[in-house]
Amino acid sequence: MRTDTGQVINLADYRPTDFVLERVDLTFELDPTETKVESRLIFHRREGADASAPLILDGDELALSGLLFDQMEMPAGQYTATPESLTVRDLPESGPFELTITTIINPEANTQLMGLYRTGGIYCTQCEAEGFRRITYFPDRPDVLAPYTVNIIADKAANPLLLSNGNFLGGAGYGEGKHFAAWFDPHPKPSYLFALVAGDLGVIEDTFTTMSGREVALKIYVERGKEQRAGYAMDALKRSMKWDEDVFGREYDLDIFMIVAVSDFNMGAMENKGLNVFNDKYVLADPETATDADYANIEAIIAHEYFHNWTGNRITCRDWFQLCLKEGLTVYRDHEFSADQRSRPVKRIAEVRHLKSEQFPEDGGPLAHPVRPTKYREINNFYTTTVYEKGSEVTRMIHTLLGKEAFKKGMDLYFERHDGEAVTIENFVKCFEDVSGRDLQQFSLWYHQAGTPLVTASGTYDPAAKTFSLALEQMIPATPGQSDKKPMHIPLSLALFSEDGAAFAPSSVEGAEYGGNVLHLTERTQTAVFHGIASRPVVSINRSFSAPINLHFDQTPIDLALLARYETDHFARWQALTDLTLPTLLKAARDAREGKAIVADQTFIDTLLAAASDEGLEPAFRAQALALPSEADIARELGGNNDPDAIHAGRQTVMKQVADAGKDAFAALYDKMTTPGDFSPDAKSAGRRALRNTALAYLSYAESAPARAKAAFDAANNMTDLMQALTILAHRFPDSDEAIQALATFRDRFADNALVIDKWFSVQATIPGAQTLDRVRKLMENPLFKRTNPNRVRSLIGTFAFTNPTGFGRADGEGYRFLAREILDIDQRNPQLAARILTSMRSWRSLEPVRAGHAQKALAEIEQSSGLSSDVRDIVERTLKG
Repeated sequence: MRTDTGQVINLADYRPTDFVLERVDLTFELDPTETKVESRLIFHRREGADASAPLILDGDELALSGLLFDQMEMPAGQYTATPESLTVRDLPESGPFELTITTIINPEANTQLMGLYRTGGIYCTQCEAEGFRRITYFPDRPDVLAPYTVNIIADKAANPLLLSNGNFLGGAGYGEGKHFAAWFDPHPKPSYLFALVAGDLGVIEDTFTTMSGREVALKIYVERGKEQRAGYAMDALKRSMKWDEDVFGREYDLDIFMIVAVSDFNMGAMENKGLNVFNDKYVLADPETATDADYANIEAIIAHEYFHNWTGNRITCRDWFQLCLKEGLTVYRDHEFSADQRSRPVKRIAEVRHLKSEQFPEDGGPLAHPVRPTKYREINNFYTTTVYEKGSEVTRMIHTLLGKEAFKKGMDLYFERHDGEAVTIENFVKCFEDVSGRDLQQFSLWYHQAGTPLVTASGTYDPAAKTFSLALEQMIPATPGQSDKKPMHIPLSLALFSEDGAAFAPSSVEGAEYGGNVLHLTERTQTAVFHGIASRPVVSINRSFSAPINLHFDQTPIDLALLARYETDHFARWQALTDLTLPTLLKAARDAREGKAIVADQTFIDTLLAAASDEGLEPAFRAQALALPSEADIARELGGNNDPDAIHAGRQTVMKQVADAGKDAFAALYDKMTTPGDFSPDAKSAGRRALRNTALAYLSYAESAPARAKAAFDAANNMTDLMQALTILAHRFPDSDEAIQALATFRDRFADNALVIDKWFSVQATIPGAQTLDRVRKLMENPLFKRTNPNRVRSLIGTFAFTNPTGFGRADGEGYRFLAREILDIDQRNPQLAARILTSMRSWRSLEPVRAGHAQKALAEIEQSSGLSSDVRDIVERTLKG
């Protein structure tokens, strides 16, 4: 395990390698405990490089078994090998030379699941970001690109399937009981995109004909017996390939595209060229075992990894500081794909909910960093919502600034200009400047400055002049390492409505650039004056969440109710409902803490129920409207000194009051929003199920009894309905016979399906209240829980820490102490997993003093432990330092 060395990598220190890698030939002789890896690398010294510079290759826990120079054994005095590096000296000043490096590795013992590992009888690789150096000594950085030839030799009975990147060259028997397969990837790629899979797997197959008429073989490999559950993933893949051709003009470039689903995987999926490796939870689905959310995630992640073929693979990152260039851009592309496949406003609401619940706290806490960081100590810790989701929002803002046509031209130029290269954010932005003629220097601060901007707005109407003045001020808060911030270029989509819901079209606007209903805030303070406004307008700002900001704009409940009724931008309509809801929930949390009576605002209740019953709105939107801000949302808006128990009590009381007021409406929705016939995961059917199940949740408050939820559980014919009923029973009536029976029935029915059992763990880990910690501990002793499997650990321990504020944040601090001990245990096996779960502690300073003190002590316990991985030490030190 790589422990902390204190080495900080700085963007400013980047320089190209001294040697250019021309090609890579790899031969693997697979064995569970002694896999032999022979790596033949052809280099030449880069023009202009120091003629005396040695070749330094990266390693991680490696032992050198052999080293040849141009097929001759290299003298011992010419090289130095350590577990972390191989340094070769006295190399030619010009012309190509060949190094042949042999290492012996133990895939079975690789519990980190980085590099080459073996689990469940399957050999698998995960090389991003720095896993390839655990296989062989190599210049393991993203700007070193080369074509790869891979030969795999293995026992034929145990490993009938031998896969790698690129196109299949052929295979045959290889001695007694063995066989080999050869693969060639003609497209130069960095080492992090290398993949190898070997074992015995089932497969489903299909084909796709590209826009130029080429036929591509499509194969999805899964554990035998699970093939029928991969059909939706195949359908999503074909739709992704067609969409990328239609929208971005990107055609697939190999003869075959493969996906392999494995159960032990640190990430969601990995976009290795031509051979994507997936966590099986994002491939396997059928109505009995997968929820609508699972289907949507499979669709999105299949698309995301496929889209990487161009944004990440054909064009990759110069260095890891540019990670958002492949991840943020590709998240934007998969968001657009999902919006086209489903409901655009509902998808946008879900995106913003996730951004606010995950990225905003990251941007406002001790782990805040720019979309493009300038330094890191452990790159694994920068696969964050800032890089992914905020990076996507920055790309979306470029689209907003330039418009659809110029954005498309910019993307086309990017693909044309940089195909086959490893590039930077500056290269990307320059393409849009060149096609639009627009200076994006100020806008690029979105890549460089951390923190969520706060925009404060106020309006004044002059009836005599028929003008409306909108005063705006932006403030970007201080973040670690960045105390002084420059004003950003913030594009604010905006509309003005009359009191009868008609939209105003101003005759002119002065004081700020305005066009296409977008106002450009570029100064610290600006006042935009809208002329030709016949009456006092109701203002809708940041429609469709055109910029990832916090907006402070005091609007009356009446104005918000008008926007919730008349806004034509359905995201903005949802936002108005949320803005109407939050003050009630914030007041309820404060009143609960002070022991005061809680009374929800009647305008809020009436507006919410009106939206729920509005047949002109799609069911999925109505379900989103009824989903009140979460306890984490409330805590974020309160800002600090938070008491999770008071927040929970206040929200529960408001839920009950809404449920009582709308009991008849919810009963009617529950009866009406059925989905007759066979289950279908399409967006329309999923929306009806979402609204029906939301109504069921409210009815559990209005009726205060488990009978209806238990009846729903018994009648459910799909996992979406089954899980909603089970969650209501477990969360609302945890000690009832109905809940106990339902949990037991669910466990017995799905005991042999690990992915469904993850849901069983998670629903119990999120039962509100201090007593849930004891339940979690007991579940960890259950034979179905496996500490070595990342999905099991995330489903129970991770879910408890991230999404159970009253259980994890219990007043005596035992939840924090429990997590500290678990992090130290997990870190010994899987540092990446431990570090990611530890980020659940990032907002500890926002807690009330007693809980904050307990959390700080738990973090200090981790920090003071010896033998920490670099992953965990990096997170704990930044979290404490803040």
